[in-house]
Amino acid sequence: MMQTEVLRDFDRLVQRAFNTQLSSEPVHPMPMEAWKDDTGFHAEFDLPGVDAEQIDMAVEKNILTIRAERAKPGDRQHIAGSERLWGHFTRELILGVHLDTESIQATYVDGVLRVDIAVAESAKPRRIQVAVGQGKKNPKEITS
Repeated sequence: MMQTEVLRDFDRLVQRAFNTQLSSEPVHPMPMEAWKDDTGFHAEFDLPGVDAEQIDMAVEKNILTIRAERAKPGDRQHIAGSERLWGHFTRELILGVHLDTESIQATYVDGVLRVDIAVAESAKPRRIQVAVGQGKKNPKEITS
């Protein structure tokens, strides 16, 4: 299992380094804005014109992968100009270990995909109660 994970990670590295994919269709990046605050990590991805059913999100270990597809309309014959991107969009984010990947929330409104990930309870600051001991120390245990 570990060898498979290493090979998968190596394959991702090669694809990123040489901008290659397993399919022949181009894969486009999706514009993103990300920030963090006291509640967690937040990111918004621009996906105008993408049907919500064409968005796929998955998290594996600490890698969040977002894929989307915008199909090119087939009814346009004599295009005078084209600057819009069609096809597949993908983005991978390496998440910090302090985030709760079990509680990822995603919403899609007006072509913007918003992802919110809360800070894990174990990573939040907490107060520690100090216990007060009773009794006296044995004088033989005290050394100078």
